[in-house]
Amino acid sequence: MTASKQQLLTDLQTHGVQVLDPATLPLTRKGGAGPSDHQAMVVDGQTIMVPVHTHSARQSPFSVQAQSGGRSRLLSKGIPVADISFAQRPRFYEHSTADGIPYSHIATLHSRDVLATTVLQNCIRYDQPDSACQFCSIGQSLASGKTIAHKTPQQLAEVAAAAVALDGVKHMVMTTGTPATHDRGARVLCDSVRAVKAAVDLPIQVQCEPPKDLIWLQRLREAGADALGLHLEVVHPDVRRRIMPSKANIPVSEYMAAFAYAVPLFGRGQVSTYILAGLGDTAADILALCDELIGLGVYPFVVPFVPIAGTQLEHHPAPDADFMHSILQPLGEKLRHSDLTSEKVSAGCARCGACSSLKSFERAGQGEQHDSV
Repeated sequence: MTASKQQLLTDLQTHGVQVLDPATLPLTRKGGAGPSDHQAMVVDGQTIMVPVHTHSARQSPFSVQAQSGGRSRLLSKGIPVADISFAQRPRFYEHSTADGIPYSHIATLHSRDVLATTVLQNCIRYDQPDSACQFCSIGQSLASGKTIAHKTPQQLAEVAAAAVALDGVKHMVMTTGTPATHDRGARVLCDSVRAVKAAVDLPIQVQCEPPKDLIWLQRLREAGADALGLHLEVVHPDVRRRIMPSKANIPVSEYMAAFAYAVPLFGRGQVSTYILAGLGDTAADILALCDELIGLGVYPFVVPFVPIAGTQLEHHPAPDADFMHSILQPLGEKLRHSDLTSEKVSAGCARCGACSSLKSFERAGQGEQHDSV
């Protein structure tokens, strides 16, 4: 992928896109856990999640012009820059469980072929406003009636099988709010993975905080989980304490110990972490930790922070594209040279890659220069 295309994708994810009526988009939602306030767009063959409901999107130089045949044109300050298309509403959304719960309340489609669910929609950290993660919107979906508090293993298995059969879903992400138990959600993830694997052949990534007893990571693997996400979100201790006061009580060192334990279980590149760039960490802070993670065989998925409406940080500025490029360009090179690229991850956020333009930097050839769009 050329440097100008890398820059376009990065610009889109930092600025967002103005859409006169976001309600007309086929697959977008406002608020809630996971990639929210976004629409999945296909640009030059790559699917990326682009903010459309955020404050920055309303001021974006990018806009969309509808074309014939279901396609659209992307404009920058009124000038056409690319033809795009949108991920469409999946067919499994039209179905409900036997007890009347819409499948979309059990799991949702991310990007074009990823099924995602938050098994427990409550979190001990979210319920404490003074210590909650300031970027988190896990409770919004539940409060708005768009989901249920606990998805049972049987419900998840039913929806996963339907998503594969009806929409060709390729892999699944199971995350969870953190309960007040030492396993930190790993137990319910074990039960959920077993049920889905018994119903359909689908690679699954599980995501939780590092359990207090790391044996739970082994149990997740034995249950059938193919990949694991332990998400740092923020790197520097001072920024962690400011942005997520409660979760910061789990220090980076505890995550690193969990990564070292997990990689031999899941395999090199099958363990990943999610890092939100733009919350106060410097590029040097992020890249230094990424070096350590790559050395352990952990994939560092760095994404631009997106301020979600209704959270404490809804007015926090998104990072600019130059800042993201200063991280993603050297990181993409390091991942490529370490043979630790997203295409080798079996399931999950890193495999999908739609929430960051990092994948385009992994694919870049030697000697490409940074161009401005």
